[in-house]
Amino acid sequence: MIEIRNLTKIYDSRNVLDDISVVIKNGEIFTIMGPSGIGKSTFIKSIVRLITPESGKIIIDGDDILKTNKEFEIQKIRKRFGYLFQEGALFDSLNVWENVSFGLKYLTDIAQSDYIRIAKEKLQLVGLKDIEYKKVNELSGGMKKRVALARAIAHNPKYILYDEPTTGLDPISSEIIINLIKEMSEKLNITSIVVTHDVKLALTISTRIGMLFNGRFLDINTPEGIKESKIKEVKEFIETSFIEDVTVQSDKRK
Repeated sequence: MIEIRNLTKIYDSRNVLDDISVVIKNGEIFTIMGPSGIGKSTFIKSIVRLITPESGKIIIDGDDILKTNKEFEIQKIRKRFGYLFQEGALFDSLNVWENVSFGLKYLTDIAQSDYIRIAKEKLQLVGLKDIEYKKVNELSGGMKKRVALARAIAHNPKYILYDEPTTGLDPISSEIIINLIKEMSEKLNITSIVVTHDVKLALTISTRIGMLFNGRFLDINTPEGIKESKIKEVKEFIETSFIEDVTVQSDKRK
């Protein structure tokens, strides 16, 4: 379980995260939704101490990770997490299986001779077979995202963080990623935290959604509860996103 208490992060005298609190339960898919640039990525980067907040508590399975600045203790916490970066963050100089297994050296004691086997297994889990020797520049955008997901789950994490997982993808690739997030949660019993401004993604996969505006959660609710929200900012965000989606789909058919 992840418990966030009174978390505050300040950039340029602005409270990007403003005294926010939430409990993320084991096994759920918790989605943080809201406009771009309002602190969604800052939230998940804080959870794994890629960013250090000004104040608050981040309690992972009973351990407050803000109580330590010792690198080995922070690394120990990070081993519980997989992280799917917004742009995938694959290494062009490595082939697919080398990318997938990259973190095993730093996050596990697994023998190097097992890396290729593990990479193949994780690639199959995300629907990719017989591509382990391909170079990154030979992959489509959707395939790169799936390879990055295979890398994120390679060390069998308890939690996985998704930073805008469908950004830059075509509708078919986006649908594949949406389905994979649900499958990973169910098959691997992983707790997922998803950051997105994609309303369709959030409403489709989430156990609960936290609507983040001006550094605070205006509403934390089920997808159905979010759709029916009477909160002005939440209602306008949902309605505007649906209008934009319909417009985009209409333009593509012309």
